[in-house]
Amino acid sequence: MKATVRWVDKVKFLGESGSGHSVLMEGPESSGGDNVGIRPMEMLLIGVGGCSSYDVMSILQKARQKVSDCVTQVTAQRADAVPAVFEAIHLHFRITGKDINPKHVEKAVMLSAEKYCSATIMLGKGGVQITHDFEIVAED
Repeated sequence: MKATVRWVDKVKFLGESGSGHSVLMEGPESSGGDNVGIRPMEMLLIGVGGCSSYDVMSILQKARQKVSDCVTQVTAQRADAVPAVFEAIHLHFRITGKDINPKHVEKAVMLSAEKYCSATIMLGKGGVQITHDFEIVAED
């Protein structure tokens, strides 16, 4: 994998992925930002949520679960000192669908956490406490 990050101006940077996609990142207003781009550490959290959500949905689809929506809320606590690293990250999966089996969701979340999600496994090995839970919203 490759990526390129280009300085735009002030504290703005354009991130370009090896697959040809771009995203504007920016530091906070307190550092001269204009609040038009996502913060780099927010990008990291989104990546964690995306990686794990991808796994969970893939596993649930293979289990033939009738999922109509999956929303993953990712929350984190950061150290107070510089560097302000993540100390803990929690992923809450909200799975909506018809006749969703809780055992399948539990297994999908566990497999993502312990076997498949490169992002959470890497951060966990680096000392970040990663936790997960889920809820199921039934559709008629």
